[in-house]
Amino acid sequence: MAGPTRAPRFGIWAAVHGSRASHHDPDEPDDASWARNRALVLEAEALGFDSVLVAQHTMNPYDGERDQLEAWTAAAALAALTRRIEIIAAIKPGLYHPVVLAKMALQIEHVSGGRFALNLVNAWNRAEFERAGLPFPAHDDRYAYGREWIGLVDRLMRGERVTFAGAHFQVEDYQLRPAGTFRPRPTIYLGGESEPARALAADHADVWFLNGQPLPDVAALIADVARRPASNGPLRFGLSAFVIARETDAEAVAEHARLLTLAQRDAGLRADTRARTDRASAMFAKTDAGAARHVGTNGGTAAGLVGSYATVAERIRAFYAAGIDLFMLQFQPFEAEMRRFAEQVLPRVR
Repeated sequence: MAGPTRAPRFGIWAAVHGSRASHHDPDEPDDASWARNRALVLEAEALGFDSVLVAQHTMNPYDGERDQLEAWTAAAALAALTRRIEIIAAIKPGLYHPVVLAKMALQIEHVSGGRFALNLVNAWNRAEFERAGLPFPAHDDRYAYGREWIGLVDRLMRGERVTFAGAHFQVEDYQLRPAGTFRPRPTIYLGGESEPARALAADHADVWFLNGQPLPDVAALIADVARRPASNGPLRFGLSAFVIARETDAEAVAEHARLLTLAQRDAGLRADTRARTDRASAMFAKTDAGAARHVGTNGGTAAGLVGSYATVAERIRAFYAAGIDLFMLQFQPFEAEMRRFAEQVLPRVR
């Protein structure tokens, strides 16, 4: 298929729960603090990155004793501090009523001057819900709930006057203001690769997020969803990827091996996390299969952005040609490798 018609965009994952590859890297303290994330996002904006994704967890998904940044309060603060970068906050529908969440989204949109987006994820961490006494339905039931939820949020963010009676929500004569100040509504991203996720992306999303995986798999997923009628115009596509770029391919492979060795020390944490995970999650079915070969979350280095600066740039161009519009990137140590990417890879791509 033909690639996107606009220039590729590059974003970063905020360090909401610390390090992405290993919690035991001597080159990167495992720091999820607001101070670190504030500095990280401000530097990313200065370096020319286009977006930041703030993942939502109320408790650290790997270790309950570790810090965890809260997504929506952090997104509001980042919206006030930044000037250009897009702020994307993930949202799990089971944690917020659609009226409340839509109002929060519109407020951050207003604070940011039209740079806010939400990323709908239908949740995989059972413990986060069950320990709080919140329902955690089966996989397809969560997507049915999420479909009704995002339908309401979309209309409310557009400023429509909404009356609705459904399986999960009843809303009567509700309208939110201010709305439409900068554009019709904030951007809607959607993550998930199951069939219900694909159908929901086509029906309600502006951008579909894919987990890191090889180019042929990405191309097949894009082809499947791109052929479906899209309710919000042509659907755009984003890819998560962990980047290891060096002067030579050999140096990058060696660094990948170092991080893999360090990540082995997190095997216990990963096993505990997996035990709390919905077994129907498409993401974990893929990442489990490649855990011994890849580092990073959400597919990580499975996307293959490991190599020399020229190699990484070439692979990015190949994903772009296949339809990827936004590359949401992870690094470790994050700040140093983010600078390296901006200095060495971005000019080769752009």
